[in-house]
Amino acid sequence: MDNFLSYQELKVASYAGKVAAKIIKEIKRIIKPGITTKDIELFFEKEISKYPEMESAFKGYKGFPASLCVSVNEEVIHGIPSKEKILKEGDLVSVDLGIKYKGLFVDTAFTYLVSKKSSLAKKLVKVCKKALMEGIKKIKVGRKIGDISCAIQRCVEREGFSVIRSFVGHGIGKELHLPPEVPNFGEENTGETLIEGMVLAIEPMIAAGNHCIEFLKDGWTVKTKDNSLTSHFEHTVAVTKKGAWILTQ
Repeated sequence: MDNFLSYQELKVASYAGKVAAKIIKEIKRIIKPGITTKDIELFFEKEISKYPEMESAFKGYKGFPASLCVSVNEEVIHGIPSKEKILKEGDLVSVDLGIKYKGLFVDTAFTYLVSKKSSLAKKLVKVCKKALMEGIKKIKVGRKIGDISCAIQRCVEREGFSVIRSFVGHGIGKELHLPPEVPNFGEENTGETLIEGMVLAIEPMIAAGNHCIEFLKDGWTVKTKDNSLTSHFEHTVAVTKKGAWILTQ
């Protein structure tokens, strides 16, 4: 199966994951009021060009027109970078990027706080990041996808936030999106069994308000219907005998 990788393949994917982690960390340096979401894409393209064998996993994927996704405030995912979209103080910016390297894929996302932030924005980001790690902690051979889903949902909802239900995490490996789906809500001990070598993209997408979503006119950008703030974090993770191997760390 395409989302089961050998140890040698996982080592290759982990190299791409380290590059993805490095770039997403360095993006933080340029996040400030006055830059555009297009500037973020250009920065990513410049950084990925330093690794000739690597390329954006998103550019052209199912027709997506950009190298990465940049979603601001109420935008949950799949925001298209634009010269017209200028960041301002207090914004939340979620960047989702994928890398293809030697036929293997990794996927990661991070939500940045722009300059002065509200306590709500700070809490939302903190909870989303924590939910990601709570889900990853459940990864162990023999456990179920639902164990991950339930851990994420509990972490988010006990803080009064909601989990986006229309979009989910996924298998990843020799393709960008593969089975199984990894919802951010669910019941323990349900869903597919975790097997050694399985690779998953775990990605809580959460909202300060309701979980209902809608699409913008561009056909890609997904936003909350009630315009509430959102946050998105993601890691590509392999299931091993020792537990979770976070490839994008």
